[in-house]
Amino acid sequence: MANTKSAIKAARKALRFAARNRRVKTHLKTLQKKFEHAAAGSDAAAAKAAGIAYASAMDKAVKSGVIHRNAANHAKSRVAKHAMAKA
Repeated sequence: MANTKSAIKAARKALRFAARNRRVKTHLKTLQKKFEHAAAGSDAAAAKAAGIAYASAMDKAVKSGVIHRNAANHAKSRVAKHAMAKA
């Protein structure tokens, strides 16, 4: 348990950030699943729109420090490659 006032504040802050990170990561997984579902279908426009939404959310997650820049670039590259094969 935290003993000092600053450590108590830091612990509260860590809980807030952990909750935010969990929300963002869950949202990213949902968008990834939506893209994969759209890419498996026959509608290329829906797959492209889902890919764009996923890439945008990845960029926002990188900006807020939830995921690493290289991890986002790897995922976006994979999505783009998959979308290009679909087109």
